[in-house]
Amino acid sequence: MTTGTTAHILGPADGRSVQIGGLGVRHMIESARTGGSFALVEHPLAPRALASPVHTHTREDEYSYVLEGRIGLQVGEETIEASPGDLVFKPRGIAHAFWNAGDEPARLLEIIAPAPFATYFDEIAPLLDPSGPPNIEALVGIAERYGLELDPDSIPVLVERHGLSLGF
Repeated sequence: MTTGTTAHILGPADGRSVQIGGLGVRHMIESARTGGSFALVEHPLAPRALASPVHTHTREDEYSYVLEGRIGLQVGEETIEASPGDLVFKPRGIAHAFWNAGDEPARLLEIIAPAPFATYFDEIAPLLDPSGPPNIEALVGIAERYGLELDPDSIPVLVERHGLSLGF
């Protein structure tokens, strides 16, 4: 894709996708299409799946629009739940995590601004292969390149507190 003024239609099955445990990532509008200003991804989430541990972006803001299901979020010290039609702003510099808070599949659209962070998902997917334990050292290394501060110790806390699974 390239930046331009022409219309772009993405069908419901179009776009590159990766699966990371219970979190799906479908690239809908990629960085090249917007000149790097933003990316749009769709995140299907399995029931009760943890989508991400507590983490802090140092370069991006994220906007999550819930399409279906119930999304639980920790933003800073606040825990909230978002439903279809809700838009949640997760500004850079504020620690956050999110998960499917329900027993049914959930789906949200996420705007990432600026865009380059969206390729992070493609890089970490092979490191979270369900056939073996995750390579935490490699994950942290990739996160650092993207200016992302991960808190892997938050995973068991979130899983227990909210009755979640990792989807592996």
